[in-house]
Amino acid sequence: MHGTVDGFSYGLVTPLVAYLMACLGGALGLRCTTRALLVAHSWRPGWLALGAAAIGSGIWTMHFVAMMGFSVAGAPIHYDKPMTYASLGVAVLMVGVGIFIVGYRGATGTALFTGGTITGLGIASMHYLGMAGMRFDGKFEYNTLTVGVSVAIAMAAATAALWAAGQVRGFVWSVGASLVMGLAVTGMHYTGMAALSVDLHATGTPSAGDSPAGLLAPMLIGPLAFLCLAGVVVMFDPLMVMGKPDWNPAEHKPGVPAHPHTPHPAGLARLRTRRKVTHHESRTPQNR
Repeated sequence: MHGTVDGFSYGLVTPLVAYLMACLGGALGLRCTTRALLVAHSWRPGWLALGAAAIGSGIWTMHFVAMMGFSVAGAPIHYDKPMTYASLGVAVLMVGVGIFIVGYRGATGTALFTGGTITGLGIASMHYLGMAGMRFDGKFEYNTLTVGVSVAIAMAAATAALWAAGQVRGFVWSVGASLVMGLAVTGMHYTGMAALSVDLHATGTPSAGDSPAGLLAPMLIGPLAFLCLAGVVVMFDPLMVMGKPDWNPAEHKPGVPAHPHTPHPAGLARLRTRRKVTHHESRTPQNR
């Protein structure tokens, strides 16, 4: 029996909040990735890991905030918690692989394509694994073509986001990139949902159950708290906000802008004095 699906039980509230969560995770992750491209090797893994966790948590939170507005008429929905949290782990892990590739190989060419593809597949895997964790009296069926479109959107969004992270054009640029990334990731989610149809089992009288919001709210507390913590780290790092290079800039590589060394004023003065003395001695005949 075909089931009636409603993806907007709360109107535009859940899509808008989901979009904001995707933008928040994207903004934090992009700033962390940008910061990682500017620091010495010893600090780079930490910033890249924080960026991967921020993007993965933001995407996962976006998905399940949007799912608060999803319902199937006459079929209460429950969530398998291990599989639901596994989808979060998959998102963070695969996004991390893509970010580390770009962080160490540069945001151009093969590294960008490989990193964007892996990150995009991670986003799509999180979505469909999260859907597989839903339990109700029926089963989901998907349109293969629409699923393929949703995966392509995820890969394109991830590649564009990693390219933006490698450009290092300051805070405003990263905000704009995160808005575009949030739009693409949210669009991927609802494209995937458009591929969905529900086949209910004929069990007779429709049953009642907890609302999706009541079931999902407790599971969202942890990722939301992490996003807040990551936001505090970004806000209190002055070089992070302005996008300025660290005192130990990273080595030059494709996709990582080179930052010329600016000598200290005192050192520059000593250098000029030394040059004048050398020039004077070269013009003075040596005593024999």
